[in-house]
Amino acid sequence: MDSSPLPRRRDFLQTTGLGLMSLPVLQSFFGSASTAVAQTAAPAANAATTVPTLNRFPRMMQDWLVAEVRAAEQSGNARREALKTKADAEAYVKSVQERIRDCFGPLPEKTPLNAKVTKTLERDGYRIENIVFESRPGYLVTGNLYLPTNRKGKVPGVIGVCGHSLNGKAAEAYQSFAQGLARQGQVCFLIDPVGQGERFQYLNEKLGSRLGGGTTEHNQMGAPQALVGEFLGTWFAWDGIRALDYLITRPEIDTKHLGITGNSGGGTQTTWLCGLEPRFTMGAPSCFITTFRRDAENELPQDMEQCPPRVLANDLDHCDFLAAMAPKPVIILAQEKDFFDNRGSAESYERLKKLYTLLGKPENIQLHIGPDPHGYSLSNREAMYRFFGKATGIPAAAAEPALMIEKDADLLCTPKGQVAESGSRTLMSFTREKADDLAAKRKPLSGAALQKAVRDVLKLPAVAESPPDYRILRSVGARKYPTKGYCTYAVETEPMIHALVTRLSAEALTSRLPRGQTKAVLYISHRSADAELRSDPFVQELIAAAPDAAFFACDVRGIGDSQPDTCGANQFLGLYGSHYFYAAYSQMLDRPLLGQRAFDVLRVLQLLAAAGHTEIHLAGQGWGALPATLAAVLSPGVKQVTLKHALTSFHDLASHEDQQWPTAFMLPQVLQLLDLPDCYQALQKQNLQLIEPWSAADGMK
Repeated sequence: MDSSPLPRRRDFLQTTGLGLMSLPVLQSFFGSASTAVAQTAAPAANAATTVPTLNRFPRMMQDWLVAEVRAAEQSGNARREALKTKADAEAYVKSVQERIRDCFGPLPEKTPLNAKVTKTLERDGYRIENIVFESRPGYLVTGNLYLPTNRKGKVPGVIGVCGHSLNGKAAEAYQSFAQGLARQGQVCFLIDPVGQGERFQYLNEKLGSRLGGGTTEHNQMGAPQALVGEFLGTWFAWDGIRALDYLITRPEIDTKHLGITGNSGGGTQTTWLCGLEPRFTMGAPSCFITTFRRDAENELPQDMEQCPPRVLANDLDHCDFLAAMAPKPVIILAQEKDFFDNRGSAESYERLKKLYTLLGKPENIQLHIGPDPHGYSLSNREAMYRFFGKATGIPAAAAEPALMIEKDADLLCTPKGQVAESGSRTLMSFTREKADDLAAKRKPLSGAALQKAVRDVLKLPAVAESPPDYRILRSVGARKYPTKGYCTYAVETEPMIHALVTRLSAEALTSRLPRGQTKAVLYISHRSADAELRSDPFVQELIAAAPDAAFFACDVRGIGDSQPDTCGANQFLGLYGSHYFYAAYSQMLDRPLLGQRAFDVLRVLQLLAAAGHTEIHLAGQGWGALPATLAAVLSPGVKQVTLKHALTSFHDLASHEDQQWPTAFMLPQVLQLLDLPDCYQALQKQNLQLIEPWSAADGMK
């Protein structure tokens, strides 16, 4: 467990020169609160328990995402359809290699592997060596090397990568293909993924995973990596690359024949490695290859390492990672009953068939769709054996040889079954170290330089000169808001996207935004403007402090009135819930969700200014405090900024292994440019008030 302390809230405020604020200070900008407003606000405290929270735009985010992913696919297809000659195809292969490298970032320098064989199991026709090596200094990887013993001379070598099995390389399906290859004359080095098998990163006292292992660990450790410009998939791929480095040191290996295969999450790793490592001569990804469009349309969230940053912005699809090694032999293995849509598998195959044909090797790309559910079942394993056998000149047997599945304990490479007990560094320690290094090198920003950095890291599109259009939503009856009247406007911040803005009033409103008031409060909700208007004390304080100001409460995209109902029932904050789903796809589109939400705030501010509100108090709470902060930095016309439960810093998220903020707030590469204290310091010119900041551990309240 990470022992690094989170900053105490009051200490944080003291170091930034900002103090805890209370209602009297909130009143300082707009004057004293009237008794009438305060009394009107009081009954709302228990209203949320009797009125269901509004959620009128639950498909908005999904419809927008599908349109964006389809546009990315069309752009990629246009590139592929333009290929007419062998020279075109060769140029395309080089292009996808370069674009893949851009997504995965620079790979680290290679350091000594310090590999050790810790145990050997002698079996009939093969043996298993249990091996530990360092893919990075002090960062241990465990693997089982399956070696045929009934062959003379050098033999092909295959790297085996595992799917999301809790016991990693010891899972029966993965033992099976590794042993099957060895029994048929090919070496297989099968490694544990980080967070699985012997590589749990969040150990409990019984040497299990205190998070449950596998995908839970992946998403917990992977999300904050974005803040420092890292991607979990790169770490998975690097382990595979270093495993290959070890494999080719073995005298048994024929380096002219080097393969890569894996299933599910291992199919993902196989796909990425086909795109990143040119030494592989053949590949067989199983139960992964489809298209990003099919996954998006089917509301299929995936693990953190399965969502490369900028991949859709770079016009890349699953097929392009295999195209990167064209015209080397590749077989796509799919399943008829898989949740990965094999229509996309067929589409990927057809795209690759055209490329391989132009390169003169149409026979080197194949598609096999097995009859089974998701998994590296017998049908797919035998298809892989046949394909690799043909590619290497070592014919596969007519059927998979009889297998002997080993006990998990016999395949352990470390004395106690976990690399942490052997002194391995955790992945999180590297993230924390990089965050500290960036903080030491980063210079404080202010003024125009800070505004440019904020725009750059948020990936903001240009703001139109004219204010956004809006819909006027029909009343849904009494909401028990602090005032008798209200009207909700669906503000079109960009095509297909609306911020939902509710204006309170003493009388019913059904027409355009009223004119005549210069002062306004714009509140950005934490979870739901509708619920918080009825029950949140902070909102009541804001209203009471500004009796002569128009009061607006806003749900940015994907919050409250537009909270998605996708990715399963009641899954918004689940491991693979819709909040994560849209955040992950937004990173692949190179449009961070936090940036999209800050853009919503900017557009709503633009609309309020057009309605005559020249003195705007921007307030945000919890999740809403972050887009409010970043929008305020870019809006010097905002006269006052009040933030309750704002995040202390992005550095805290990157440096604490138990951070609890959703992936939507992991702003890619932000710590290379700035941190939130830079913004808070700059906002003092706009009368910033910080109330009870939240630490890295508070984000799911």
